[in-house]
Amino acid sequence: MKKLVLCFVMFLIVSCTCGCNREKAAILFNREKITAANVMNYSTAFHPNDRIYYIVIIPKKIKTRAINIQVIKKDNNYMTLGYKLYWSYSAVLKDDQMYYYDDYVVISEPGLYIMKVFSKDNPQKTLCMAQFLVQK
Repeated sequence: MKKLVLCFVMFLIVSCTCGCNREKAAILFNREKITAANVMNYSTAFHPNDRIYYIVIIPKKIKTRAINIQVIKKDNNYMTLGYKLYWSYSAVLKDDQMYYYDDYVVISEPGLYIMKVFSKDNPQKTLCMAQFLVQK
């Protein structure tokens, strides 16, 4: 009887303290228009004035169906602690793309960039972010 109780207590402790593996949002970048065939051929290094195709994968449904996308340049030449808002866009998710959004952006200045995605439901919380490089 003691072994049964001990096994139950151990199972309860393990199930309460183990980490959950939740699906998280992600951003993938590509040099070509993203399709099902080339979605895993992602890249993080690009040339100036190239189209940088991206896909934002959102596993949970967003209530307002709207997201904000920001591209921030990391650089020490600016007086704002090395960060500059380079590009911002508000997108509305369509019925057929409730769990993803894909588009492209063209960046002409070389540097290190961060793309952040926010939901209109909670604009203080970042859904996901990814870093990419534009180099000559």
